[in-house]
Amino acid sequence: MGRRKKRDTTGPNPEAWLTTYSDMVTLMLCFFTIFFNPDEVTQAQLDAISTSMQTGGLGALAGGLTLSSGRNADLGNTIMSLPSMERGRSLGTALRKAVSVFSPEIRSNRVRITHDERGIVITLASDAFFNPASARINIEATRDILLRLGGYLSSSDVAGRKFRIEGHTDAVDVDPGGPWESNWELSAARSISILHYLNDLGIEEKRFQIAGFADTVPVASNDTPEGRAYNRRVDIIILDAGHL
Repeated sequence: MGRRKKRDTTGPNPEAWLTTYSDMVTLMLCFFTIFFNPDEVTQAQLDAISTSMQTGGLGALAGGLTLSSGRNADLGNTIMSLPSMERGRSLGTALRKAVSVFSPEIRSNRVRITHDERGIVITLASDAFFNPASARINIEATRDILLRLGGYLSSSDVAGRKFRIEGHTDAVDVDPGGPWESNWELSAARSISILHYLNDLGIEEKRFQIAGFADTVPVASNDTPEGRAYNRRVDIIILDAGHL
């Protein structure tokens, strides 16, 4: 009887692909878990996922040994404690709170809530808060809104954050016989008026920055009355950490 041929064990492991596959599944699970609530996704999270998939997940074709040893619970706690993720979660919560606080004014177009790379932007329509060519706040018509704005900026949702107040006008020149030399002075004065009112409500001045942009940052065309009305505004920005 012939001798049984010994199995060759020096070749590649036919089950090595399972490790790479498990890496890919783990990364995809993290990806879709984060996107379950898109309001709370930060650019840092997206960059981290992209890097992982390029260097540790789908790109790990040679061996696939990309997961460090340790309990999954430990790994999860480490990931969720990243400062960038905590900031993103906090800002997402603050954004939803702002939409809730100002929902009546959002429907009437007196307030708009947006979010960009600077942070959360609360836009006050100047025509609702100021008389034409004036920097005096129309307190009688807007007191309730401003009180809610002060309460929101004093809340724990934005605790520790700084704010910037930006005044904007349309492209129509000021009245030469009026109190303003140009739209620059008018836009800055409106920012200062909002600052003083919020400070009177108890919000510390040192948390604020102010700016006047005149008509240099339009959000609509200045060729129509509707567009000019959108451009006349005061933006209160809850600043993200990178825009202090």
